[in-house]
Amino acid sequence: MFNALRYLVKTGCGWRYLPHELPPWAAVYQQWARWRDNRRFEHMMADLRELARVLAGREAEPTVIILDSRTVQSTPESGARAGYDGAKRRKGSKVHVAVDTLGHLLAAVVTPANAPDRGQVEALCERVQQVTGQKVQVAYVDQGYTGEDAAYAAVVHDIDLQVVVKPEGQTGFVLLPRR
Repeated sequence: MFNALRYLVKTGCGWRYLPHELPPWAAVYQQWARWRDNRRFEHMMADLRELARVLAGREAEPTVIILDSRTVQSTPESGARAGYDGAKRRKGSKVHVAVDTLGHLLAAVVTPANAPDRGQVEALCERVQQVTGQKVQVAYVDQGYTGEDAAYAAVVHDIDLQVVVKPEGQTGFVLLPRR
């Protein structure tokens, strides 16, 4: 069952397109729904994240996170949940995520695409501190998270929000060093 769920996440395929080597899609969906409803799936993911961090020579719980967002294009059926992201020129939903420095997901919030990144700092920081047991001290963010409101939302949860600025004159994607 777990490998079937991993396959779904990795490939992005629909439930009904699971390979025949895996359990039937209906059984996988039913088990996932049970794990989701009683929050077992979150606990399994937390255990795997902690194990991966320890195996990588890190502490089980992170002290530094990265906040970012991504706009996902929607379909006409999305209705009110869809918004227009002017920066990306795309209509859809925006997924705001918090990951540790190894890229493991800690929290996610889905909003219409026109929701500003800085408006989700409060929800992400609150969830991250719940998941990690108040261990996170620093959050690295891009310039979409600038502003006093975002910094205050992080400070409320004892997180120092550090904006990593792109070097002047750079255009397009640039790999920025963490500070």
